[in-house]
Amino acid sequence: MSESKKEKHDPFAVLRIKEFNFFLANRFFLTLGIQMQSVIVGWQVYDLTHDVLALGMIGLTEAIPFIIISLFSGHIADSFNRKYIILFFSFLFILVTSLLLYFSLDTVHVIKNYGTTPIFIAIAFVGMIRGFLSAAYPSFMSQIVPRAFYANAATWNSTFWHIASVMGPSLAGILIAVNYTVAYTVDISFIVLAFLAFLFIASKPIPAKDKTESLFESLSAGIKFVFKNQLILGALTLDLFAVLFGGAVALLPAFADKVLHAGSVELGFLRAAPAIGAVIMALIIAYKPPTKNAGRNLFLSVGAFGVATILFGLSTNFYWALFFLFLTGAFDNVSVVIRHTILQLSTPDNMRGRVSAVNGIFIGSSNEIGAFESGTTARAFGLKPSIVVGGILTVLVVIVTARLTPKLRKLNIDNL
Repeated sequence: MSESKKEKHDPFAVLRIKEFNFFLANRFFLTLGIQMQSVIVGWQVYDLTHDVLALGMIGLTEAIPFIIISLFSGHIADSFNRKYIILFFSFLFILVTSLLLYFSLDTVHVIKNYGTTPIFIAIAFVGMIRGFLSAAYPSFMSQIVPRAFYANAATWNSTFWHIASVMGPSLAGILIAVNYTVAYTVDISFIVLAFLAFLFIASKPIPAKDKTESLFESLSAGIKFVFKNQLILGALTLDLFAVLFGGAVALLPAFADKVLHAGSVELGFLRAAPAIGAVIMALIIAYKPPTKNAGRNLFLSVGAFGVATILFGLSTNFYWALFFLFLTGAFDNVSVVIRHTILQLSTPDNMRGRVSAVNGIFIGSSNEIGAFESGTTARAFGLKPSIVVGGILTVLVVIVTARLTPKLRKLNIDNL
């Protein structure tokens, strides 16, 4: 075999690792459950309140406990068995979703008596659970996959995440049309399947620490590491503000109702559109990784995400809205793969949990805070202006970040 044949990129390399396939199965079913729950809760709250601000409050209710717990969850992920952390909090997620199911039963009058308050309390617990899972998952994945396969693993992880994100909202929209009880029942079934899939992955050793640290030193180490690394800080900042200002998805129940005059089934397709775009882009990335000119590709993709958000906000036709949401997902996935690869390659194993926690604060919570920002702006200025302005601000963030982070702008991941 020639040398060029040996060095040929293998897009399926990481899929030949058995444990990684169980990891993907877990991520797929868990994401399916999370995405379904997001649509069900969003539509249910909007159905009860008909208030765009209530949609934003869902995000804020989840983000606050997520942020509060994140640094501590990173310390836990670097100090205890990551498999057991994931299993424990996945089980808690099953219990919380079961509460949402209980609230939706026709024979139970919790919602009738207390309004949306019980739903928001459950969502606050979901935020706490996600805080622990977001710290443990990336750090555990790095213990399953060899370093040479990190970019490939990030691509396939993103692919399966987005496939589930296509199916979850669409399925939720269809099941909501039956009733909320059926929708929550199916949602719980997928989370249980995720829990079972993870049982087939062996436990990994707790990474050894370089020195003994106090709890405060451990909690602050992840923040210090991120803020001293221009590549990681630049990538996280870029995604933070892009997600914060470009959070149009949170307003989809209201946008579908008031602008597109669509129902729950159409809402499911709108929610799925970005994920469809992301899946198609992920398959392209699997064959042609965006690593050679990663910095340039990162800025171009986030800028294009902002432009697509603007065009979506200007849409009044269901199919055009669907298309522009498709583009937001496609462009966003390029930045997701590049950011995850930078994090994995630049972080020592004994700090992955804490750095993943900081990443979660920047990125994970920004989705929910972005939802609150979108809901507040929509209440004050209207649906369409809030989305368009968000897209414009995203483009401005790209321009400013590109000027402030020359090292990131010139990044070639192959040289890391």
